[in-house]
Amino acid sequence: MTDRLILGQTLAFASDPFADGPAAATHERRGGVLLQDGRIAAVGAADGLRALYPTAQVTDHGDALILPGFVDAHAHYPQTAIIASWGKRLIDWLNTYTFPEEARFADPAYAADVAGRTLDLLLAHGTTTVASYCTIHPGSVDAIFAAAQARGMRVLAGKTCMDRDTAPAFLRDTAQAAYDDSRALLTRWHGVDRLSYVITPRFSPTSTPEQLSALGALWAEHPDCLMQTHLSEQTDEIAWVRSLYPAARDYLDTYEAHGLLGPNGLYGHAIHLEPREIDRLAEVGAAVVHCPTSNSFIGSGLFDMGLRARMRVGLATDTGGGSSFSMLRTMAAAYEIAQLKGIALHPSELLWLATGGSVEALRLGDRIGRLAPGHEADLVVLDLASTPAIAQAAARADTIWEAVFPTIMMGDDRAIAQVYVAGRPVRG
Repeated sequence: MTDRLILGQTLAFASDPFADGPAAATHERRGGVLLQDGRIAAVGAADGLRALYPTAQVTDHGDALILPGFVDAHAHYPQTAIIASWGKRLIDWLNTYTFPEEARFADPAYAADVAGRTLDLLLAHGTTTVASYCTIHPGSVDAIFAAAQARGMRVLAGKTCMDRDTAPAFLRDTAQAAYDDSRALLTRWHGVDRLSYVITPRFSPTSTPEQLSALGALWAEHPDCLMQTHLSEQTDEIAWVRSLYPAARDYLDTYEAHGLLGPNGLYGHAIHLEPREIDRLAEVGAAVVHCPTSNSFIGSGLFDMGLRARMRVGLATDTGGGSSFSMLRTMAAAYEIAQLKGIALHPSELLWLATGGSVEALRLGDRIGRLAPGHEADLVVLDLASTPAIAQAAARADTIWEAVFPTIMMGDDRAIAQVYVAGRPVRG
């Protein structure tokens, strides 16, 4: 394969800006990234890379900013068609929109159509990796993984398991089916190409203790897999959990008691946590995932970014409860919510949450999420003057952070100049 040298501005994070500040990133005003066989081979000044690799095919993106591809750490691809549906609270929204839509995924052709559409929408917004819930239908998992293979994408996903009568009968499996189907899918897909299987109980209210225990047993058999679920999204949800699990100390305990708390656990939302829950999540090394547009759209509450001091935090769209496929919009919402909690997130921290932070939550830090030699060449190229409003704001900038912040706050798919998946350009 011909070496490809892409040129533009570059931001390469050597460490976590939440710990080390903006100095964690190196900005090259005229930089480059050398791509070889789907990986990053070198990062540095453009002139130096041109001299070192004179035969490389050159793509010059001018003043556009080259970053690692965005990473969406929590999404529901089966909810793509119902994004931006008017709703009330979480439980009403699930019953009115989500569950009827997910029933359609019994049809493999429908699942394949939505899976492909979802991944194309994500790529159009600069997202190159996603962790997604599927439905109870094994074919929904096959569909998203097949679509990912066709696009060369790194995708993490799992069959969503629900067996309690709190879920509609047409979307229930059993404890045994959850174990058997998940195990078969894991065996078929986990580690194939760029795919990872994720054990996926939807959340405690829609699973019996027997199903949670069955999935906990499966996780114990495959501890290298991630496990994803929801935790403390809304106050009425927490009350619901308390009524269904009266012996539990708190919401997290409904997972912990059944083997579903561990260092490879991903707990979506995590807004209304009790002190014990925070302590236990931090103690075991679990990750939580912030879903800001969803949290505001469904009226769930304000996530506390101060948790970042004690545990890994990913960032996610949570489509279709989230109201946008764009990680730029998601970063903007994260900034706004943090402001309401008295925290002013720096642009470096926002970009990190959408790249390195989400990657750390997904335990993929050795593979993606950085402009660094050896990492997979999943990249997004941002036009920092994609609209007149953004352009006039960026023109006043004295630093790269001042230049990129207007795109974070006001950017959309028009800001995505190019996307590379495993070194291959996917736009034009």
